[in-house]
Amino acid sequence: MVALVSQENMVALVSRTGRHLQRYYKGRRQVVGCIPYRYSEEARELEVLVISSQKSDRMLFPKGGWEMDESITEAASRETVEEAGVRGIIERELGKWSFKSKTHDTYYDGYMFPLLVREQLDFWPEKKFRQRKWMSVQEAREVCQHWWMKEALDKFVSRLTSQQHDDHEEVGHCSLS
Repeated sequence: MVALVSQENMVALVSRTGRHLQRYYKGRRQVVGCIPYRYSEEARELEVLVISSQKSDRMLFPKGGWEMDESITEAASRETVEEAGVRGIIERELGKWSFKSKTHDTYYDGYMFPLLVREQLDFWPEKKFRQRKWMSVQEAREVCQHWWMKEALDKFVSRLTSQQHDDHEEVGHCSLS
């Protein structure tokens, strides 16, 4: 018997490695990442997914190098699958942050995107190296190790809050005639 498996549900179980395809701009390594999120049915609140660093137990959002053979959103999606084992809908960019690496004497430009999670995988490339944890925005803000990711999280929450406000404004302008 032959079983057919859709490639759409397959994930390569190895991460890309090496830096030969990495993008640089004016000497700065280009990195991209996502803030994976969902709305918890139980808690009735927004939750975000954080992952542990490979080098420590400190938490952060998935991010990594943007490579020459992919678009910025393809890179963000790939990094999120590789590091956090989730897939979903990437939304409008939150912004660009410039920062210096703590471990390398080098500067980076980091781009972050919200990702509405639609699928959480049981197996993903870095499962053996990372822990993942859903938590409230406040908890994530407290444990996230990078200042620029905290700023991206704040911008994301602000965007959601203003969208909810706009939605309520539109309802307020409806006439009942």
